Amino acid sequence: MENSKQYALITGATSGIGYELAKLFAKDQYNLVIVARHEADLKKAASEFRKEGVKVETITKDLFKKEAASEIYEEVKNRGITINVLVNNAGQGEFGKFIENNLQDELEIIQLNIVATVALTKYFIRDMMQAGEGKILNLSSIAGKVPGPYQAVYHGTKAFIQFFTEAVRSEMKDTGISLTALLPGATDTDFFNKADMESSKILEQDLADPAKAAEDGYKALMNGEAMVISGFKNKMQVAMGNMMPDNKSADMMGKQQKPKEEEHQSK
Repeated sequence: MENSKQYALITGATSGIGYELAKLFAKDQYNLVIVARHEADLKKAASEFRKEGVKVETITKDLFKKEAASEIYEEVKNRGITINVLVNNAGQGEFGKFIENNLQDELEIIQLNIVATVALTKYFIRDMMQAGEGKILNLSSIAGKVPGPYQAVYHGTKAFIQFFTEAVRSEMKDTGISLTALLPGATDTDFFNKADMESSKILEQDLADPAKAAEDGYKALMNGEAMVISGFKNKMQVAMGNMMPDNKSADMMGKQQKPKEEEHQSK
């Protein structure tokens, strides 16, 4: 029960990896602040997490909106809650060729994946600094390790998150605050549906279990590790990518992610 007075804030906590992470925190007796766009989903998830005997606060916010991060921080402060662990999990992609995709949709992806993560990290890391301790888990991706045709903006946002996390972690040495990046690969979540990726060749492979990705991230966070690549296959893919020129890696990733109909047309 040593964590019974600690709070973890998790964005995108009602599904996928975020939901599985929240379950792990609740099991270890962390109280939760869970954030998502839909109130009904939050209520359902909260009732599940409370079965572990922990307190669960819900905040309904849309992190696609630029004011959402500051509003989340203000709500937490107004409720008198101190956040000990921040999990920036919420994220989304946009599938298709960059020249054809809607600009506003892609700018919203940047807002969600980058701006919201930076803002929430800024707000809560200052409080952690005053307290002299804290942990932050940022959802990166193996997509941040290689250029990604048909998901150019998404891969770009995850590259930002990866380097941002590593840089701030370095700045926080010897402060009692650690930052960890979790790098999953293609995972069995609602990500592909939200990104309109049902036609992508990448779905022909076996998708990873979100519970396993969450477990890997949770362990790395608690151990104070800098990053963890979830899954042997993903570790191998990143290792291979590191040995190839970026242009070759991009071409290879493009073949993996292209729409199935393009594959048939090229034969």
